[in-house]
Amino acid sequence: MRKYEFTWDLLGDVEAGRPNLGSSTRIEVYRLMQFAIRDVLERAMGTEKADEIFYNAGKLAGMELYDHYLTGAASFPELVTNIQATMKDLKIGIFRVEKSSLDTLEFTLTVGEDLDCSGLPELDYEVCIYDEGLIAGILERYTGKAFKVKEVDCWCTGDRTCRFTAQPVL
Repeated sequence: MRKYEFTWDLLGDVEAGRPNLGSSTRIEVYRLMQFAIRDVLERAMGTEKADEIFYNAGKLAGMELYDHYLTGAASFPELVTNIQATMKDLKIGIFRVEKSSLDTLEFTLTVGEDLDCSGLPELDYEVCIYDEGLIAGILERYTGKAFKVKEVDCWCTGDRTCRFTAQPVL
């Protein structure tokens, strides 16, 4: 039996548990957890394995986000509208579609004010691997096809929005 298999119950009853502090926290707290976990994973398993774990965690989160917030979109434009509203409401970032081909299911997507990296120093490499998985999970749930999502521009590489390419896995 697994101890921490994901379920929405693990998010708890925030209203009952945090009647004074509520559901909001500072972004530094989220990043403290994220980058501390990444550091420990990277030291224990190496960068490639840590990246794989973060991508897969993002993918699971994307699938769960889709199931919990995004189901029922009758069209791709409706899905995009729902993603935009949900990401803004949850303060994940500002989601946009730059290019899309519904024939080939290839997309260029952006997330501005990204929760994972906006405001970080330039590092010469992309850091939004969790977001890659998150987007892949959402697209897989919507289309029924597996996707490979890759960040091609990031705040940490000098851009001021995160840009991702997405295409189905063949």
